[in-house]
Amino acid sequence: MSYEVLKDLEILFGLAVFTVVLLRRFMLPSIIGFLATGILAGPYALGLIEDTHQVEQMAEIGVVLLLFTIGIEFSLKELMRIKHLVFWGGGMQVGVTILIVAALAVAFGSTLPQATFYGFLVALSSTAILMKLLMDSGEMDTPHGKMALGILIFQDLCVVPLMLFTPFLAGAGNGWTGILLVSAKAVAVVVIAHFGSRFAVPWLFEQVVKSRSRELFILTIIFIGFGTAWLTAQVGLSLALGAFIAGLAISESEYSHQALGDIIPFRDAFMSLFFISVGMLLDPSVILKQPLLVGSLVVIILVVKFLVTGGAAVALGVPARVGIVTGLALAQIGEFSFILCQTGVQHGLLSKEHYQVFLAASVATMALTPLCLKIGAPVAAWLVRILPAPLTRGRGVLRGKEKKVTLSDHVIVVGFGVNGKNLSRVLKAQKIRHVIIETNPFTVSAEKSKGTRIMFGDASRPEVLTHAAVEHARIIVIAISDAAASRRVVAQARQMSPTIHIIVRTRYILEMEPLYKIGANEVIPEEFETSIEIFSRVLRNFLVPHDQIDHCVAEIRRDSYDMFRTMSRRHSHAVGIAGYLTGAEIGSFRVKKGAPLEGESLRQGTLRSRSGATLLVIKRGDEVTPNPDPVWVLQEGDIVLLLGTPEQLAAAARLFEAPTVPSKGTAVLGAH
Repeated sequence: MSYEVLKDLEILFGLAVFTVVLLRRFMLPSIIGFLATGILAGPYALGLIEDTHQVEQMAEIGVVLLLFTIGIEFSLKELMRIKHLVFWGGGMQVGVTILIVAALAVAFGSTLPQATFYGFLVALSSTAILMKLLMDSGEMDTPHGKMALGILIFQDLCVVPLMLFTPFLAGAGNGWTGILLVSAKAVAVVVIAHFGSRFAVPWLFEQVVKSRSRELFILTIIFIGFGTAWLTAQVGLSLALGAFIAGLAISESEYSHQALGDIIPFRDAFMSLFFISVGMLLDPSVILKQPLLVGSLVVIILVVKFLVTGGAAVALGVPARVGIVTGLALAQIGEFSFILCQTGVQHGLLSKEHYQVFLAASVATMALTPLCLKIGAPVAAWLVRILPAPLTRGRGVLRGKEKKVTLSDHVIVVGFGVNGKNLSRVLKAQKIRHVIIETNPFTVSAEKSKGTRIMFGDASRPEVLTHAAVEHARIIVIAISDAAASRRVVAQARQMSPTIHIIVRTRYILEMEPLYKIGANEVIPEEFETSIEIFSRVLRNFLVPHDQIDHCVAEIRRDSYDMFRTMSRRHSHAVGIAGYLTGAEIGSFRVKKGAPLEGESLRQGTLRSRSGATLLVIKRGDEVTPNPDPVWVLQEGDIVLLLGTPEQLAAAARLFEAPTVPSKGTAVLGAH
C-alpha cells in the first residue's frame, strides 16, 4: 500500500508550520508563508513533492469549501439586495479590464485573440485570498467589503463564459452552439438550486436532525456541498461556483449556523493547501532571469485593476474613499486565472515561457494583497484630500441634489444598517429631529422615496457634515462597521463642532481607546453588550428571577462602564460634566401621576433625603429651568435632570414612579 500522499501532506504541513511561524515574527500574514512553502517544496526549488497533481486536487477542495462557507454566510435575499453591486459594478470591472488589457497587449505586438485572453486572465481577482483577509479583519460588513464581495461574485459567475470563450478564441470548440448549450445547462442548475433551497434542503435537514447524530449532520453538509459542486462541474460550471450555490441553499435554512461551525475547520485546513499549491506552480528562476519584465507586469496589473475597479465603484455613486479601498483590495490576480491559464496553454494562446512570467507576477500580486488592504485607508484619505471635492463625494443620480439641513439641536446618524435603522425608528417615535448619512446611493434612493430624512455622502468629509448641520447638532451617532472610517468621522466631527456629543458603535473593546483619544464622548462596544445579552439569557433559562438578573446586569455595567469612563476621562476631548466627576452619572426622569414626588416642593427635600441625588434642571413643556428655586413644586409630566452615583439615581427613580397597587386577594403583611 502506498502512502505517498500522506508523506507529501506531512512534508507540506510541517514546512508550512516552520515558514509561517518564521514570517509571523516579521508581522507578515499567513498567506505569504503558505505561498513561500509551496515555492520551496515545489519541483522548481527543493523538489520535496513528487506528485504535485494530487496536491492541486486537494487544494481545489479548499476553494470549494471557501465558496461553500461564503454561500452559507450569505443569503439569496442579501444577494438580491446588492444585485446592483454584482451586475453593474462587476460588469463594469470585468468588461473594462478586458478592454484595457487587450488594448495594451495589442500595442505590444500580441494578436487580438491572445490579447483578449490576457484580458480574461487579469480581469479576475482572488476570492479565496480577499474573503479570508476580510473575514479575519472583520471588514466583510464594511462598504468596501460589500462592494468587493459583489464584484467577486460577478467574477466567479464569469468564469464559465470565459472558459467557454477561450477555445473559441483559439479557433476550436463548437462555437456559439456549444456556448448556448452550456449556458442553458448553467441556468437550469441555478434554478434547481433555488427551488432546492426552498423545499428539498430544509426537508432533508429536518430528517437528519431528528436522528440527533452530529456525524450524520456533518456528512449531510458535505454531501450537499460537494454534490452540488460536482453537479455543476458536469454541466460546464466551476466546482467553486457550484459550492457557492450549495452554500446559498443552506443559508436559507435554520440550520445554517451549525453547518457553518462544523465546516470551518475543514475549510481552513484545505485553504492552506490551496495557497501552497499556487506557490508550487511557480519557477523562481523566472524572477531571477527576467526581473524587469515580471516587475513591470506586476505594476501594470496593480495599476490597471486599481483604476478600473475604483472607477467602477465610483461610477455606481459611492464616495471615492470606498472606491479607492475597493480598487486596492481587488488589484490581485485570482485563483481561477490559473485554471484559465492551463486552458490557454492547451489551445496555444499562452506559451509556457509566458505562462511562468504571468504566474510569477500573479503570485506577487497575491502576496501584496495584505499590504494593499493595510494601506487602503491611508491612501484613500490622502487621495481624497488632494482630489477636487466634486470627484470624491460620490457621483450618479444623487450628486448635486442634497440640500443643506436646516435643523438645530438634532441628532446625526451615520450609517443606516441595523443599528442606524433601529435608532432612527426610536427617534422618530419620540419625535426627535434627526438626519441620516449613508454611503450606499441605492439605500438612500429607496429610503427617500419613503419620506426618510436621509442624505448621501461620506461622513468623514467636512462638506457632508456641513450639509447635515453638524455645528448645530446636539449628538452624532456613528453606527458603521468600518473602524477606520469611524475614527475619521469622529476626528472630523470633533474638529468642526467642539461641543457636540459623539457616540460611537464599535465591535471590540480594543477599539475604544483610539476613539476616545480623537474625540468620542461615548463608545459602545458590541463585544461587551453581546456578552451581557448572552449571560442574561443563560440565567433566564435557569429560572433565575428577573430582579436578580437585573442586579447582575447592573453590577457588570457599573464596573465595566466605570472603566470605560475612566478611559474617557484620560482624554480632554471627552467633554461634559460627567466626564470630570469620578463615579458620577447624569440621568433624566419624568414625574408620573401618583408618584411620591408629585405635588412636592423642592423645599421639602424629599428627593435629596431619600436618594442623595442632586437636582440640576427641570423641564416643563418647552420651558427649561436650570438650578430651580426651592419653592418649585413638581407636577405630573415634569422632566428632571439629576446628578448622582448609579445607586443614588436608582433610588431616585423609585420616587418618580407611581406606587404599585396590590391586586384583590393579595395578602398584605401586617394586616389583621
